[in-house]
Amino acid sequence: MHLVRSLTKLLRPAAVIATCAVVVAGIASPAWAAPSVSLSPSAGPPKSKITVSGSGFGAYKAIDIYFDLNDLALAVADGTGHFSGITIKVPGSALPGTHWVSAVQRKGGQGAQAPFEVRTDWPAFRLEPRHRAYNKVENVLDPSTVGGLDEKWTATTGSFIFFSSPAVANGTVYVGSGDDNVHALDAATGATVWTATTAGSVFASSPAVANGTVYVGSYDDDVYALDAATGATVWTATTGGSLFSSPAVANGVVYVGSNDDDVYALDAATGATVWTATTGGSVFSSPAVANGTVYVGSFDGNVYALDAATGAPVWTATTGSSVESSPAVANGVVYVGSYDHNVYALNAATGATLWTATTGNVVASSPAVVNGTVYVGSGDGKVYAYDLGLAKQPVRRPDPAKLRPDRSLKSQR
Repeated sequence: MHLVRSLTKLLRPAAVIATCAVVVAGIASPAWAAPSVSLSPSAGPPKSKITVSGSGFGAYKAIDIYFDLNDLALAVADGTGHFSGITIKVPGSALPGTHWVSAVQRKGGQGAQAPFEVRTDWPAFRLEPRHRAYNKVENVLDPSTVGGLDEKWTATTGSFIFFSSPAVANGTVYVGSGDDNVHALDAATGATVWTATTAGSVFASSPAVANGTVYVGSYDDDVYALDAATGATVWTATTGGSLFSSPAVANGVVYVGSNDDDVYALDAATGATVWTATTGGSVFSSPAVANGTVYVGSFDGNVYALDAATGAPVWTATTGSSVESSPAVANGVVYVGSYDHNVYALNAATGATLWTATTGNVVASSPAVVNGTVYVGSGDGKVYAYDLGLAKQPVRRPDPAKLRPDRSLKSQR
């Protein structure tokens, strides 16, 4: 009961000072310091890990670490009342917004809190380099809630936003526009954070955000690297044609296709060319990167697999027409659409066709692969879903009487 009363005091808003290390008032603390707690990082998605450190507690005292009301870890302070390196995991059910991490001493009731902002990023076209377009930590939108979506804000750019898809990272939305600009908008309000001007339209390429940098292609033949916080140009790299392809960033390299029939690999820090690989047609398709291989479609009707380190060809798979669709890679299979009205499933290691499925028109849409189903749009105005036939076995409910504790578990220090 004493612990519950202490936690209740901690959760009263009036008892909290909103700083990076928030100290709870009105609770007895050691004479040498008031308790404090700090988090690294201080924001992230559901299921992310937080490292918790604290000071000002009693020497060698046991301290419970809570996320909101959930007791997730036990720490033991050292002789000076400090603890560090305690790892907790954000619950998968934690909704976007401010949550509280509390450290409460079991004996004596000393405690402190720090805020943690739950937010989920979508930092690149189709989320990540494999292009599966599946956000596994999304916990708000589902079939029961999506019908309640309402407009939150709109933001006007100087021209049309045609193919460029927004990227969202660290509370900011990044998108290209036909007004020769990349726009950074506050994700909560739509207010302009910055605008960066390019030498050509950015109406097709979608930004990718990685390590504090925004990468995007332009119709002026250039790839731009922009500082994500300010929009300042970090570097530009010139290709031989206009860019409709969206960059994929993996292992310090930016991969992008160009209208000059080439795929480019650029050093993410400097923009220097690592390699180029030539296809037989324009590359509007956005590269997918998985397991050391780059997968991309070309207007020559082929899907290319290239070595991510060297650009050397691994295999080429032929479809019946142009491939503008961007591949998605999941569980050793490459999924991609073609202008021949078909969706292709290709063996990621060999390029062999595993199956094809015919739609009613061209498939320029890029597949999304989620929970054993492939989703893709077609020029016939329909969305198609293909079940991969994976057996979905229910998890058997365990008998509590047969569960055995792990006696080797120790408190985190």
